Amino acid sequence: MEGILPEICDQSQSTSSSTSPANKTNFVGISPLKELTNITTPTDRPFRVSIEGNIGAGKSTLVKYFENMPNIETYPEPIEWWRNLNGYNLLDLMYSDKPRWLKVFQSYVQFTRLRIQTSKPKSPSVTVQMFERSLQNNRFCFLELAYRSGCLHEADYSVIDAWYRWIRANVDINLDLIVYLRSTPEVVYERVKARGRPEEVGLSLDYLTQLHESHERWLMTDDERFNTIPVLVLDADRTLDEIYEQYKKNENKILGYDKKRKRSVNQEEKEKIKKSLFS
Repeated sequence: MEGILPEICDQSQSTSSSTSPANKTNFVGISPLKELTNITTPTDRPFRVSIEGNIGAGKSTLVKYFENMPNIETYPEPIEWWRNLNGYNLLDLMYSDKPRWLKVFQSYVQFTRLRIQTSKPKSPSVTVQMFERSLQNNRFCFLELAYRSGCLHEADYSVIDAWYRWIRANVDINLDLIVYLRSTPEVVYERVKARGRPEEVGLSLDYLTQLHESHERWLMTDDERFNTIPVLVLDADRTLDEIYEQYKKNENKILGYDKKRKRSVNQEEKEKIKKSLFS
């Protein structure tokens, strides 16, 4: 939803996905090249996994696949929050006047994702929290794209980034795994047209291509300035049955059962991390 932003903006700054370690879209595996067994989830919270990908890649479908499994809480995108903030439809305002409302919308998206990503489980039996997109996605994918494409002034970008840096240094927003539903822009473009959602009428192939490249830059690189979280890459161009087979095959990874251990939370260690991240 939040990806429908820069149709009227200067898109001359579009960048390529040359940093990707696997140029073939059907690459499936862990990237950046980190051992999944090195994940060490703190003992005071569940395993956190975020489902990422382009518009039309199948994120909602994956979340629904896992939502009824035991000990899992799933969190879809908070679209209704964006449509009603004290009676204001920020989505509608943003669509009607993007230069005026984009920075407000991005700020509120960051807030709502923070609220969700720091939610306490409803039950003590919950061992996995699964999010449809993440706070990290908003910062390193959509915010970057809005800025790079000329939709967001550098001052607005800097303010939202400063808030993100403070949050990262003072709040546990860490993810343990990202599942990247990797697709080609042409495939998701056809899916978006076929499902005919009103909010997606104005989406162009050009924008979906830019959004794909933004995901590639964020998730398919070993550059730790962009991401340090293990990424499980799945091929989202397949048929629905084939995609379900990928879910089944990788279920233990997605739910954190293949990770090595949990670690105790050390307050001194937390303080060291805060200082290093917010220096």
